[in-house]
Amino acid sequence: MTLLQVTNLGVSFAGKPVVHGINFSIAAGEKLALVGESGSGKTVTALSLLRLVQNAEISGQALFASPEPQANGSLDLLSMPESGLRRIRGQDIAMIFQEPMTALNPLFSVGDQIAEVVQLKKGLTQTESAEVAIKLLADTGITEAARRARSFPHQLSGGQRQRAMIAMALACAPKLLLADEPTTALDVSLRGQILDLLSDLQQRMGMAVLMITHDLNLVHRFADRVAVMQNGHIVEQGPVAEVFARPQHPYTRQLIDSKPVRNVVEGGASNLPSTLQAHQLRVAYPVAVPGFRGWFKRAEFVAVKEASFDIPAGRTLGLIGESGSGKSSLALASLGLMPFSGQLQAAGQAWGRQAAGNKAIRRAVQVVFQDPFSSLSPRMTVEAIVEEGLLVHEPALLQAERRLRTLQALADVGMDEAQFPGLLQRYPHEFSGGQRQRLAIARALIINPQLLVLDEPTSALDVTIQKQVLALLQRLQRERGLSYLLITHDVAVIRAMAHEVMVMKDGEVVEAGTVSEVLDTPRHPYTRVLVAQA
Repeated sequence: MTLLQVTNLGVSFAGKPVVHGINFSIAAGEKLALVGESGSGKTVTALSLLRLVQNAEISGQALFASPEPQANGSLDLLSMPESGLRRIRGQDIAMIFQEPMTALNPLFSVGDQIAEVVQLKKGLTQTESAEVAIKLLADTGITEAARRARSFPHQLSGGQRQRAMIAMALACAPKLLLADEPTTALDVSLRGQILDLLSDLQQRMGMAVLMITHDLNLVHRFADRVAVMQNGHIVEQGPVAEVFARPQHPYTRQLIDSKPVRNVVEGGASNLPSTLQAHQLRVAYPVAVPGFRGWFKRAEFVAVKEASFDIPAGRTLGLIGESGSGKSSLALASLGLMPFSGQLQAAGQAWGRQAAGNKAIRRAVQVVFQDPFSSLSPRMTVEAIVEEGLLVHEPALLQAERRLRTLQALADVGMDEAQFPGLLQRYPHEFSGGQRQRLAIARALIINPQLLVLDEPTSALDVTIQKQVLALLQRLQRERGLSYLLITHDVAVIRAMAHEVMVMKDGEVVEAGTVSEVLDTPRHPYTRVLVAQA
């Protein structure tokens, strides 16, 4: 039975169309994946079904099988009154948003937020709703559900917040679940857990799922059918196995062929100088002791436990592990931004306690962050952003010389005035995600560093843009002999970029070696889980 039939759906903003008359259907109990790059119209399409897009002009038809047992025919979600649609939202059609930290209310516990849905939609008492909320949290695999129900969103991990949002969406056993990138911000093992959870709940409840994603591995593992969107059009749709095996549209073939490609300098590195070297590196945070004992004693949480590694010039060390494994703490210590014990040398020098003494090391070690949108100042022009390092490390340069160096750094990452008129005076919001990441790389490269710390540099990017950025990093490494400390939870990125790999769990390095040794023949059970989930 067809649960949802969408016909000629169009969405416009101020007369400019962004979704162009698309057609698709979802059967009861079916899993349909809507795939495409950022800006293709996937999320707008899903939100438009529930008319949740502000200032949007929506046309077409979205026939939803009537939730009333005695009713005949279907309801048109796009033309029904707001009061009727309000009854359907959350009860018959629910939604999981991409980022639970912003979708959950920070002022209320997760239990209260789930209970509120049950109270409004099912008319249960406050006590009954609280009990249902705890049960829903337990059903999504959250341990100590009663205690976690009293927690606020910031007190939960990323995986727990996503599970809480799933519990809220499933509170009224909806017929259709709209899942907008539900695993993008999660580690690879957590992605697998959330997918398994959704599959299990979908089968038990007989629920249909519209999954919005750009992760083709997720589509292959989860969905029954796939619809591919490009520039507001559905260019191809069909069963997952058929579309992946025999893609018909060039854009679909481009997406499927966008896996990271390994193109790095191989060979031994025993005679190369080290750019970053650590021995028995330890990072710990002070923790308050509860009760009166805290007046006299302080405890500590050890984030990194005696890690040792060496990154030769022109080589990449891949660091992989879940959230909380100690990756970021190790990276911050490597950048001289966190106290540590043990031995740590960057560019042949040890980090000191005085900022002035570390200036030369900071020139040699730069960082590229995960999200370029938040790491680039929205109030600064491209020129001001990229040249900032020169103002600190080469203050004697004249403005004309700085501009030439800035243009050269931008050209090195594939951006020039011919392609982007007025490039230097533009602001970050005027560029796509991949272009912003190129700006972040140019900012790091302008002072000619020896080592780049890459903190999840492609996790926020679409697969085609990810492939371009990785190819850029590989080219820069070959041409400049750059070293990379690459932090990621994407095994495919590690295979494409790294020479050596370290696997971290709970602050410990549980396995280390070459890419082939660690990923092809993993010895530690945790490494085997990561590789299998990928």
